[in-house]
Amino acid sequence: MLKKISHIGIAVTSIDEATPFYRDVLGMEFEGTEVVAEQKVKVAFFAVGESRIELLEPTAPDSPVARFLEKNGPGVHHVAYEVADIEQRLVQLKAEGVRLIDESPRIGAHKTQIAFMHPKASGGVLT
Repeated sequence: MLKKISHIGIAVTSIDEATPFYRDVLGMEFEGTEVVAEQKVKVAFFAVGESRIELLEPTAPDSPVARFLEKNGPGVHHVAYEVADIEQRLVQLKAEGVRLIDESPRIGAHKTQIAFMHPKASGGVLT
């Protein structure tokens, strides 16, 4: 079912301020930025092996990432896994009684389909 860890999302107050650490200090390959208007977030991706680090900067004070930063400060926001068939996996999770934020996929960065499980269903980790 799971193919790999797609990326780890890290909430930051400023992508511009955080980028030098990931690019210059850690030596990750910077892949660019993108605004995901539906999520009210600007993202930056950094390659590390087959996975990525995704920095998330809120673009509006009412965005989920802005609320996360207010409550928790900068840090790990979510872990994203790649699956073969996201719609089928969501049906399976729902049938197993897993609490979902998204019962059907929505569009995320790079026009990929995404869906989240509630952190209370996954040990406190947004998945």
